[in-house]
Amino acid sequence: MSEAMTPDGALLERQNQIYLEGVRGQRPSLPISPDELETRAREKLPREAFDYVAGGAGGEDTVRANRAAFTRWRIVPHMLRDIATRDLHVDLLGQRFAVPIMLAPLGVLSIVHPDGELAVARAAASLGVPYMLSTASSHPMEQVAGTAENAQRWYQLYWSRDPELAASMVRRAEAAGFGAIVVTLDTKMLAWRERDLQNAYLPFLLGAGLGNYFSDPVFRRSLARPIEEDPQGAITQWTRTFSNPAQTWSDLASLRAHTRLPILLKGILHPEDALRALDAGVDGLIVSNHGGRQLDGAIAALDALPDVVAAVGGRVPVLFDSGIRRGGDAIKALALGAKMVLLGRPYAYGLALGGEDGVREVVLNLLADLDASLALSGHRSIAELTPDLLVRG
Repeated sequence: MSEAMTPDGALLERQNQIYLEGVRGQRPSLPISPDELETRAREKLPREAFDYVAGGAGGEDTVRANRAAFTRWRIVPHMLRDIATRDLHVDLLGQRFAVPIMLAPLGVLSIVHPDGELAVARAAASLGVPYMLSTASSHPMEQVAGTAENAQRWYQLYWSRDPELAASMVRRAEAAGFGAIVVTLDTKMLAWRERDLQNAYLPFLLGAGLGNYFSDPVFRRSLARPIEEDPQGAITQWTRTFSNPAQTWSDLASLRAHTRLPILLKGILHPEDALRALDAGVDGLIVSNHGGRQLDGAIAALDALPDVVAAVGGRVPVLFDSGIRRGGDAIKALALGAKMVLLGRPYAYGLALGGEDGVREVVLNLLADLDASLALSGHRSIAELTPDLLVRG
């Protein structure tokens, strides 16, 4: 995908493809609507796998709040502007990205498709869309990086209780060509997730999502017996080292000692935490409530975004995650100050329904919708989007 979107770029190319195939009696292989996409994935996947991806914490009030927050902001479009050529690129942390969309770090993707993160990486690379790999990948980071060597990629870190293991993960990510380290802050322990508890299902305990751990030399040295001889023992060791509830802001400095890459913090919702992050010298923030998967009743991520952006005051970039489904959603988050937005569950549903091609189709649809929304709001570039585009509805 080219960096400068032209009239034959994301929007018209995708629309023309769909409509011309319709003339030949063919319809899209996957639903265009994100809601119908989720329904189809529910029909195909085992209940435990679907609930793990789709579910949230508690009664899932925060999952619903994330979506409801987008309806409270309304776009006020401008007319009679030249929108014939659009430019979707963004510059971030010294890198140029063709689009302001990044694929969020979803873990354990082998439960929805055997290729898991490998298929996601290939799809992202083919579209020129960056992706973020989860620590909880079912495939080792080096293998994922190798399957799409030219893709722009960041590594998301679940901060282990074992500091040597966390340092090893960071060093491996840098060596494998990942462009930034993103530390998730909101998963110091797993949430009370009613769907997963009802299903008595945690995929990690079945060995899924542990590719980065089982391939890590520090983790392997911590085992009494090799993984190949005692996989259950390795899983038990993972439960002991996955997270550290005792970690505090003072621990951030230890990560910086192990990498030259930019470090971003994911899970910031409070402006005071944004200021603490600046004091700690981080390079960027991601406003996120983990898609409603961690704290039920938490503030919607979009509602938190303006105050975090104001607190940061442009000193570091602020990205956005949690609730993006359509192009208009992305426009609203970008107008409120996000430099890039993360797409999560929808691409997992595409993966479940169509593997690599399914991911590609979902992302193409979002990009075309984003391109249309940008143009129809009266803007030609992401840089033109500002808060005065929106009103509270």
